[in-house]
Amino acid sequence: MQYKVSEKVQASFDKLTSDAKVKNALKFMEDDHETIIEKQIELTLIPAPTFHEEKKAARLLEMFIEEGLSDCHIDEYGNCVGTRKGTGGGKTVLVEGHMDTVFPEDTKLEIVREDGYIKCPGIVDDTRGVASVLSVIRALNAAGIETKGDIRFVGTVQEEGTGGLRGMQYYVNHHPELDASVSVDGDGFKEVIYEATGIQTYEVNFYGVGGHAYGMYGKVANPINAAARAIAKIAEFRLPSDPKTTVAVTNFHAGSLAAVHAIVPQAQIRFNFRSNSQEELEKLRDRIFAAIEEACREETERWGADTITYDYKHICDVNAGSQDSHAPIVEAAMAAANYLGCDEPQLGKGGSTNCSRALEAGLPAVCLGGGSDYDAQYHTIHERFKPDGAYKNCQETMLVALLCAGAEDVDSIIG
Repeated sequence: MQYKVSEKVQASFDKLTSDAKVKNALKFMEDDHETIIEKQIELTLIPAPTFHEEKKAARLLEMFIEEGLSDCHIDEYGNCVGTRKGTGGGKTVLVEGHMDTVFPEDTKLEIVREDGYIKCPGIVDDTRGVASVLSVIRALNAAGIETKGDIRFVGTVQEEGTGGLRGMQYYVNHHPELDASVSVDGDGFKEVIYEATGIQTYEVNFYGVGGHAYGMYGKVANPINAAARAIAKIAEFRLPSDPKTTVAVTNFHAGSLAAVHAIVPQAQIRFNFRSNSQEELEKLRDRIFAAIEEACREETERWGADTITYDYKHICDVNAGSQDSHAPIVEAAMAAANYLGCDEPQLGKGGSTNCSRALEAGLPAVCLGGGSDYDAQYHTIHERFKPDGAYKNCQETMLVALLCAGAEDVDSIIG
């Protein structure tokens, strides 16, 4: 069934987009396209692996100041923050993109333009999101648009991998005055993420006595065997496709080349599991740890010698969550995608984005940036960005932010 925006939200959207200043801002974004791309490239060439975003944050802070934002600062967690003050009577809205990338600090960062693409690790995920944040600021300023509510523009840290969306988590948890959140992750405009996929990541260490591979054979249990038994059990799980639920053992470490003739005293695995249902997530956690217990018991009983034990470290925890697919902020984003030329914008089912932390904090929230017509090859050294028409991503972000904050003649759609 085709998605239908409510009459109330559509009326607010139509009123907003008929405003001369808003039309000017949209046109400015298109004309300012190359300038934004240059800023995107500049930021892409600053290494920013998760937990090491300081240099990129420092340059983004300078850009915020250059664009006239107030209260520009790096917060206690490393997020880069700037505020565009409203006139009063609106809602306080967060507009953010994450600064970190998945690439190590020594990754070669070189801009290559070919075949209609700009190629460089991190050029899209999520430097394009940060560039879109800048585009919104510049367009609002150029068109002289005043919002009723404050807009907080933020470059967040620690979104990727073991960062676990913690920069966003810190910001929303420390700013109860926020009324809504718009994340930008990617360069598209045709998909709206409005749900949160639950995520848990663990590190488990298996322990035994260890010893010489020949001399102690049959006298001790092997932690590597216990870990392997656990992995094999987990690999046999059959998980629901709806709600989508997954598990992957992503790391397995033990021993060393120097001790190639030894039974190790310790082996380690890391695994990540996800679900769009919090109930399924918790059920899966119990199944995984039951498999680990069983694996340790089987390895111990196999040799009848020492006992294999284990401990664990909880690395990441994001709650699954959702909101009504017709929440005003979701309808606003869908209306914007349609207005910008997408006949059938898509609702993204779940997702691991900073939107998850906003929903966790009880905020109406969306993540924009999905729905590109090409493979950007995210998280690979071949990552690529297609400039053609990419300004629509920026336009969508601005329209949703304005509807949430409230503009001169349009009240906020947020209740």
